[in-house]
Amino acid sequence: MSPSLPDRRGAGLLLPPPPRAGTASGSTPSPRSTSIAFIPGTRAPFLSQIRIRDSQWYFFPASTARCPGPGQARHGGGGGGRGWGAGSEGAGGDGRGRGSGGAAVHGRESSAAGDMEEGRLAFPRDLWSGSEGGIIKVWYGEAIDKSLALQREEKCKTSLLVERSFIDLWTMVSDGGACPLPAVDVKLLLSDNSRSKVWSAGYLSFALWDSRTKELLKVVNVDGQVDTRFDVLSAQSQYGYETKQNLFSSPRKEKARSPVNFFQRSRNALMGAADAVRRVAAKAGFGDDTRRIEALAMSTDGMIWAGSANGSLAQWDGSGNRLQEFQHHLSSVQSILNFGTRLWVGYMDGNIQLLDLDGNLLGGWIAHSSPILCMAIGSSYIFTLAGHGGIRGWNLSSPGPTDSILCSELVERETSYKNLEYMKVLVCSWNVGQEKASHESLRAWLKLPTAEVGVLVVGLQEVEMGAGFLAMSAAKETVGLEGSPNGEWWLDAIGQILKGHSFERVGSRQMAGLLTGVWVRANLKQFIGDIENATVACGLGRAIGNKGAVGLRMRIHDRSICFINCHFAAHAEAVIRRNEDFDHVFRTMTFATHSNGLLTTTVSSSAGQLLRANGSRMPELSDTDMVVFLGDFNYRLHDICYDMAMGLVSRRHFDCLRENDQLRAEMRSGRVFQGFREGDFKFPPTYKFEKQTAGLSGYDSSEKRRIPAWCDRILYRDSRASSGTECSLDCPVVCSISLYDSCMEATDSDHKPVKCLFNLDVAHIDKQTMRQEYGEIMCSNKKVLHLLQGREALLEANISTNDIVLQDQSPSVLKLQKTQHSTKDTACFEIIGQSRNSSGTHVTGFPTWLKVSPAVGVICPGQTVEVILQHGGLRGASGNSFSEANQEKAATLSVKITGPYSTVAKVYEIRVRHQNCRSTFPSKEL
Repeated sequence: MSPSLPDRRGAGLLLPPPPRAGTASGSTPSPRSTSIAFIPGTRAPFLSQIRIRDSQWYFFPASTARCPGPGQARHGGGGGGRGWGAGSEGAGGDGRGRGSGGAAVHGRESSAAGDMEEGRLAFPRDLWSGSEGGIIKVWYGEAIDKSLALQREEKCKTSLLVERSFIDLWTMVSDGGACPLPAVDVKLLLSDNSRSKVWSAGYLSFALWDSRTKELLKVVNVDGQVDTRFDVLSAQSQYGYETKQNLFSSPRKEKARSPVNFFQRSRNALMGAADAVRRVAAKAGFGDDTRRIEALAMSTDGMIWAGSANGSLAQWDGSGNRLQEFQHHLSSVQSILNFGTRLWVGYMDGNIQLLDLDGNLLGGWIAHSSPILCMAIGSSYIFTLAGHGGIRGWNLSSPGPTDSILCSELVERETSYKNLEYMKVLVCSWNVGQEKASHESLRAWLKLPTAEVGVLVVGLQEVEMGAGFLAMSAAKETVGLEGSPNGEWWLDAIGQILKGHSFERVGSRQMAGLLTGVWVRANLKQFIGDIENATVACGLGRAIGNKGAVGLRMRIHDRSICFINCHFAAHAEAVIRRNEDFDHVFRTMTFATHSNGLLTTTVSSSAGQLLRANGSRMPELSDTDMVVFLGDFNYRLHDICYDMAMGLVSRRHFDCLRENDQLRAEMRSGRVFQGFREGDFKFPPTYKFEKQTAGLSGYDSSEKRRIPAWCDRILYRDSRASSGTECSLDCPVVCSISLYDSCMEATDSDHKPVKCLFNLDVAHIDKQTMRQEYGEIMCSNKKVLHLLQGREALLEANISTNDIVLQDQSPSVLKLQKTQHSTKDTACFEIIGQSRNSSGTHVTGFPTWLKVSPAVGVICPGQTVEVILQHGGLRGASGNSFSEANQEKAATLSVKITGPYSTVAKVYEIRVRHQNCRSTFPSKEL
């Protein structure tokens, strides 16, 4: 079982809460956090800042090289005593190359102090970046070092010097206009330092590069199949995912003829345009994109792990061969981090899972209420960054005995950090019949029953229902557009009614004729965030929005409350269809988070809905602390004729009529709204009325003689399992109803509007107090201290030699083994090289004449690992000054030994030199 706090979100170190998302209209949203990095040491002095095209670059000392710049900075690295980081300011970029103009920029540390788990560059001091259209550029570290060494008066030359120092890998691998790379955005970059390779990932493909020569080694798709364009490069251009074609097989000299060239250029232009359309479609959610690559990481044993949008994890070896696939969760993978012998996987729905290096599931828990965008290691914690900006820290040994102790101790101290809040929520619903209500009707309907109302929720049905509008609405939903002029009119009209009451709109969503809006008082807005919306169509083919639901979900005092505005199937005999509509909405509704809570462009998560609908996971609405269903449910009266019903209505015998209510009968039988409650109501049936006719005499008197019915309803489910349960951290939301009524004064529609006033008791955690309690337990509990001390114990190893002399062809073997008195845990090792370049500068990385395999791995208890060292490899890399032809072939290898739950390493130095080398490389502490 996963560890859990009283708020059911894991035994994590809670950091100060972030600014709330989902602000009201007119406010400026805070910059969206996309990555985190742990910064060892003290403050990071800022050295320099330059702009290269659409990216902002920030320079820091090497001791703080992993400090990201503002915005979308990922990780930075240093060379020659300095480091660099980068933050993309392109439109829509999120630091991982996602969106138009976003660049995946990665740096390399120049020392072995600390671990960089993402974005490590294999070639020392080079900086790789990926961007739109598959473009990959490499900046040489020497140019950046030179720019930083300029005098103050020469700083204006810095940007120009660095900008001109890059190479374009797309151009390098192209042959006569043909390129083996798919023309899709580079989403992720990953460096395999142990093999001197760099992985670049697009939406559905990978490319492997030699980090020294910048040579393209392989292009594979997500299934592991090699792209045929890589094997045979023809002179024709290749775009997207099309396979190799032999349309032009004539000799090269014949291709100079203008008709052929003209046709070929035209074809290339068309294919480029088509590929651009495919890229846009992929971003907009067209097609089956559930397998697109979302995260990439390298594990301690040298394997590469890729996470996909469908929740699957694929394991690859260092040569780009796909080994196996695992499916432990159905939500989209957003981040992967390896530490020791574990893989931490963060998902779109806020869950964390832990896997061993063989892909077996070790545990998992709910870490956040929004996607886990990034993870970073700091001290003895792994920190997770959520989409709403929240950060939490988790013990490296979680789940484990430390979590159990922390949870039990925190539960005992619950009274010190538990807070109870009281608030009133007014929920209103109206089927407006495509009409625009008068100011008087709106004022009568939305009149606040008490000044204590803090939240107002309004759900409208049939805002607009024309056939053309419904078809256009369905098309707009497909591409992520929503809203209409009529919808805007209603939102503005309601805003005018609330003017002077200190209410601000924090969220709204429209699908076809359904419109939902939420307003909160200004003094309550600071406690409301994570505004999310969702839509489910129940019309023709479950695709048209004339029937369906629009949901708005938010966190109030850190508790999840959801409001679902519905319009179900019509006609008295369609009871089963109405039940099916509810079931479809409840099981398939999937929410999407936005940067603000207003009317925004939205792409339906159809893939997520399908995954949730297959029965292997609980519906998302089941995880909500409180759910309110409102709207025109269309349930009618059964077993009663028109004359009898009208007679009971005229005598106001509504109690007798309620006995014939279809909804109550279906709920009693357990066929619909299972677990939901409804307040007692004494108002007349809300349907069907003649428009502009007041009083009970306004019921339908046409030839159809529709029987009056309570079509318009408001139902709820709070956190209680039984009616007598009190509000607590285990039952965080308990509500009661003080008003449930209709508004008979409104005559603009054939339905009467209804409203319900909820009294909410909300239990939540005072996170600042809880952090203090957490710190006390960590510092004073003897069991916890004992476990932490054991975890930080250094693992020692037996190294077969510390001086290796290489011959030209004969390999040497370095044996690694844990000492007998070390702990029984598995140890991890990493070998890091140090040598001199042609200018005599110390650089990190294996020299080109030295092969080390494996350079990373694990040492199991009782196991001996043999590391092969061999002279050979490249004789220099073109395009830079890292040639070692005239260097002394001597290097120092640092072997780092760490435990599975500790960031403290034991380092052993090994001297390696060629047999003809006259001197050894002076040792250097890392």
